[in-house]
Amino acid sequence: MQNMVEPADQFVEPVLKGRWTVCALLFVATTINYIDRQVLSILKPVLSGATLHLQPLFPGWPTVERSIQLTDAQYGNVLAAFQIAYALGVVFAGRMVDRLGCRKGYPIVTGLWSLAAMGHALVRSIGGFIVARFFLGLGESGNFPAAVKATAEWFPQRERAFATGIFNSGASVGAILAPLAVPWVTLRFGWRASFLLTGVFSVIWIVLWSVHYRTPTAASPEQPKNQTQQAQPSHAWWSLLAHRQAWAFILAKFFTDPVWWFFLFWLPQYFNSRFHADLSHLGLPLVVVYAMSTFGSIFGGWLPKGFLRLRMSMKPARLAAMLVCACLVLPVAFAGAVQSMWIAVALLSLAAAAHQGWSANVYTTSSDMFASRHVATVVSFGQVSGAVGGAIFQPVVGHVVQWTHSYVPLFIYSAAAYLGALGLVCLLAPGLRSVHAAE
Repeated sequence: MQNMVEPADQFVEPVLKGRWTVCALLFVATTINYIDRQVLSILKPVLSGATLHLQPLFPGWPTVERSIQLTDAQYGNVLAAFQIAYALGVVFAGRMVDRLGCRKGYPIVTGLWSLAAMGHALVRSIGGFIVARFFLGLGESGNFPAAVKATAEWFPQRERAFATGIFNSGASVGAILAPLAVPWVTLRFGWRASFLLTGVFSVIWIVLWSVHYRTPTAASPEQPKNQTQQAQPSHAWWSLLAHRQAWAFILAKFFTDPVWWFFLFWLPQYFNSRFHADLSHLGLPLVVVYAMSTFGSIFGGWLPKGFLRLRMSMKPARLAAMLVCACLVLPVAFAGAVQSMWIAVALLSLAAAAHQGWSANVYTTSSDMFASRHVATVVSFGQVSGAVGGAIFQPVVGHVVQWTHSYVPLFIYSAAAYLGALGLVCLLAPGLRSVHAAE
């Protein structure tokens, strides 16, 4: 009997170790990704014409630095450039990762976004920010298609939302680390130095990923079942758009991703303009909001398992978790009118946590409904949709804030977006039916 157990044990332990190694690497990549995209938003109050007195980084480093006069409307346009590029890049990123595989494709997109992030340090005009932000968007577009595909390759269906929640929490951790590090660097060495923070970490990550990541083989008894479906005929990538399930995912991302982009890119400016929090005082409220979003990402990823214990099947449990998250966002509608910064922080913390829980489950619906070989492509469709939604929303935010000096209508939209998106998911893909079951 002991000899019969040993062969399986030889596979189980390495696969379990491999899964959590992959999950840790995905978490780190997502953390770096979000630090890079968050730097500009933290610097927005400084870039509106401030003059900084600095400590020299090395002999010859300037001791006085003047920033660029960046208005709210111009800032919205810079953000739109990032999201247009994100939308364009993700069209190709998902296909590239599906073709090259995660081991080769992921380091390519990581290297591109890291070079673009550091390139912000060379900017001397609004146009320069638009160009740098455009290339950052091209590179960062590949992170989530690659990460979700790697998760689908390594984790069985019932564990994917939890694994996605863990690596997706890197977005929140990156958003926490950025307001802790960026003000410290900026007030001492200047805003240009802040854009150089993550380059070395990206290089280290690329080396570790290339050394450690391998696509799992079907020999293991723990191998996810969808990896044994290699014999099924493949579809042209565009044919996936013929399925209502793809449009359910696409529209869910279109209406809810702009809310997260809004939280990510505009909260520093919101706290500065409404509550007069300067660069040295922005860190704590932002850290609280994004720390709660980290909890929400992991808890939201676990939540379907909680519903499974109530004897629900997997897909209804996923939808139930999404409903809980959508309802928890609703109180943020009042964030634009409150008079206390810490009440605003509480409302935003709940909403950010709920968004990340929602996001962990929305991403996983792609692998619930589609075979593994199509997951990165379907996710890329959703990323395009979310980026297009953000590209539309960011200039709207900039003009609303500059003209009305009010965030009220923006927070009302944020509160309503998730229940509306969930309604569309249930309408287009009832019960999250798999594509092969719907045909």
